[in-house]
Amino acid sequence: MAEKLVVVGQGPAGLPLAMRAVEAGFRVVGLDEDGWRVKRLNAGEPCAEGVGADALAAAHASGRYAASADADDATGFDVCVLTSPVRMRGGAPDLGPLGSAVRRIAPFLRPGATVVLEGTAYPGTTEEFVRPLLEQGSGLRAGEDFHLGHSPHRAEPGNPRWRLGNTPKVVSGVDAASLRAVTDFYGRLVRETVPVSSPRVSEMCALLETARAHVGAALANELSIFAAQLGVDVWEAVEAAATTPFGHATPVPCPGIEDPCLPLDVTYLPWGIRRGVGRGFRLVEAANDVNAHMPAHVVDRLGLALNRRCRSIRGSRILLLGLSPVEVAKTLCRLGARVRAADPRADDRCPDDFVVPAGVEVVEPDAAELARADAVVVLGGQDCYDYDLVQRASRFVFDTRGRCRGPNVERL
Repeated sequence: MAEKLVVVGQGPAGLPLAMRAVEAGFRVVGLDEDGWRVKRLNAGEPCAEGVGADALAAAHASGRYAASADADDATGFDVCVLTSPVRMRGGAPDLGPLGSAVRRIAPFLRPGATVVLEGTAYPGTTEEFVRPLLEQGSGLRAGEDFHLGHSPHRAEPGNPRWRLGNTPKVVSGVDAASLRAVTDFYGRLVRETVPVSSPRVSEMCALLETARAHVGAALANELSIFAAQLGVDVWEAVEAAATTPFGHATPVPCPGIEDPCLPLDVTYLPWGIRRGVGRGFRLVEAANDVNAHMPAHVVDRLGLALNRRCRSIRGSRILLLGLSPVEVAKTLCRLGARVRAADPRADDRCPDDFVVPAGVEVVEPDAAELARADAVVVLGGQDCYDYDLVQRASRFVFDTRGRCRGPNVERL
């Protein structure tokens, strides 16, 4: 009989993992406390980016996938992967949801089984938080009776080249046997595994990757502010910089960091450094500050652009292509704009993953809707919009993602 895998959490991290494991021959239970999400998944309706209806249908057709809200369905698992999200609240990580998930599966832990934390983690989470809860709930000892490790969740939403199967996977374990078990598990799902010496290293790796992307975005964002004041098209500069042959990834501006698919909350790294060594992480904290102010900058730039066209934000009909960062939509509503938005997640995501702000009407970005808008704002990073149509049908486009160019387009 095929090995049994329990994936706790069927969101952007857990559902793609479950689908890939089914392909690899595992019997998979997608455990999620959200009963509505479970009902939707079992009806064949995916509710996480990166998993289509065809993939979910194939998983159901195999007879080796089912979603469940009942922890009893974890009975007899061989491997359990925890993907429960952790958010920063009040300046510190809220480990409540992760703790709840660990306590749910601990009673079903049996000798020889493997547990992997793939959710958000500051260095020490696996060994200092997850391990004691598993041992208390099961009566077993990590490393002696069962295997325990950590592996960062790596994903870039919308990237057609790098998927779970061909993205190198960093793996770790609390001891040598755990590392072998975690490596063997992921070795069946991905082309390449990258073992590291401990869960703390793996957890730090995840923080480093997210912080690197965040700092890069802050650099490009601050340059975009200066470029606008200097009359320079920052996107032309970005495109030119991307031609360098030396392997440097060129950062690009964005309207702010608010992506539920990010593997980590970027404020974890400064918090973890301060907690561990008693000092701040100035570079990341500065990046946080720059990126946190980008939604306000976007609204300011849009207001100036409308003023040049003898309009104000108040009373203008504004169509947002994408709703992240959501603070842009909320601010425009507060300023009196009539806000419409087109975002595929408004239909495809579960309510706890994506919420449409009050006062925003969800529409289809067809030619008539584009033409009615006083301003069309390219806000989200998705490639699901017809940008040729956007440019042809819109009176004015404010583009924060560098997708459009033309006489009726102003770019961030």
